[in-house]
Parts: sequence; structure tokens; C-alpha cells
Amino acid sequence: MSQLTQQQIGNIALLVENYDDAIAFYTQKLQFRLIEDTDLGDGKRWVQVSPPNSNGTHLLLAQASTNEQSKFVGNQTGGRVFLFLQTNDFWRDYLRMRKNGVVFNEEPREESYGTVVVFQDLYGNKWDLLQLNKV
Repeated sequence: MSQLTQQQIGNIALLVENYDDAIAFYTQKLQFRLIEDTDLGDGKRWVQVSPPNSNGTHLLLAQASTNEQSKFVGNQTGGRVFLFLQTNDFWRDYLRMRKNGVVFNEEPREESYGTVVVFQDLYGNKWDLLQLNKV
């Protein structure tokens, strides 16, 4: 009898200009937790951050090390929303993020699926802050 396949996405790589600036943004402005910051030598680090109480998927902050990589910092998806930060209390998180200086591209809006607003990380990548409607 074969075992069920169990997989999950462990990390999503996010190109950044500077490890320390990115860590500060995610931990101070978004209240993410620093999961790991390991020096790999030659200026490289293994840096993982994650929202509080997340399910195990982390952002792997990858400092751009070539000109080609640097071109994509802040524009990993060609200007589309890149990541979706789901919350159980939209207004708590929205107000805290505003107070912390996070840049929002619009006013919050109610959609058929929930409450959402687009914001930017420190490099301009677009995110959705999203609270899904309960079914």
C-alpha cells in the first residue's frame, strides 16, 4: 500500500537589496517573526521571516547578488500583486500597518470574497492584505 504524498511550500524566495533593511521592514512594519538568519559566508545569508502563527511557509529573503537579479528587486511579478497576506482581523492589521508607515496603493474595499487592500513592501512589490469572508 502506497503512502499519501505530503508536500508543502516551505519557502518563497523574495529578492531584496539589503538583508538588514528587509528584516527591519518585515519584523517592524509587518510584525513578522525572524525565523532564521544564518551567515553562509561570502556575504550570503539564509534569512527566513514569517507572519505570526503562520502555517510553516516562510519568505526567504535573498539579497540580489548580480545585476540581473537586481533588476527584479521590487518587481518580481511584473507589477502584479505578488503575495497575499491573509488575516483574521483586517482592520487591526490595516490600522497597525498604516501607523507603522506601510505604503498602501488604494483604500480598503469590500469584495464578494472579503475585505482587501493593496500595499507595497519596502521595494515596491505589491501585496494584498486580505480577510476572507466566512462561509
